[in-house]
Amino acid sequence: MPPAAHAPAAHASDHATSHRSFADVAHWQQVFDDPGRDSWQRPRELVAALELRPGMRVADLGAGTGYFSRYLSAAVGPEGTVFAVDTEPNLVVHLRARAEREQTENVVPILASADEPRLPADSTDVVLIVDTYHHIDDRRGYVRRLQRVLRKRGRVAVVDWQKQALPVGPPPDHKLAREQVVDEMTAAGYRLVAEPAILPYQYVLIFQVR
Repeated sequence: MPPAAHAPAAHASDHATSHRSFADVAHWQQVFDDPGRDSWQRPRELVAALELRPGMRVADLGAGTGYFSRYLSAAVGPEGTVFAVDTEPNLVVHLRARAEREQTENVVPILASADEPRLPADSTDVVLIVDTYHHIDDRRGYVRRLQRVLRKRGRVAVVDWQKQALPVGPPPDHKLAREQVVDEMTAAGYRLVAEPAILPYQYVLIFQVR
């Protein structure tokens, strides 16, 4: 079916800076769950900055191996829900096994499409996108569609790499400048509402729909 006549065209600059396979779960466990990651990712501080409350629903978009799952699970409590979303089937299987192993019963793994998170409409209070935004094609279109899953006053938190040489993270040509992310999210109908300076190598940008 052709796109609707009024749909904005995709911008060339919106294409992913990196397309990678994440099928090798054992390899990505070594990368994503490296104990040394805690020193610079600061998962407790980052989750605290999201101001989650018991009973909320939060989506970890690009959940990978589930590095953030237990922190998010604890923040929303047993009455809340963590949607652990990924496009790689092997990782989704791993996310389910991890949730069972860690007894985080409120973690719900979801197999997404590349252009659609497959979250229910009006289902989510906060969408967390860590080290994943730069992997998305047609980012403005994607985050515009993401609005349908947000509850009233829902927020989207983008955490990605500062565009400079860093001791961790991807090469510079895979990174997006903070200003580009703000421009794209603004063009897609969001406004920047918070920018906690809590991480040494990444920016944290929190948006709401205008």
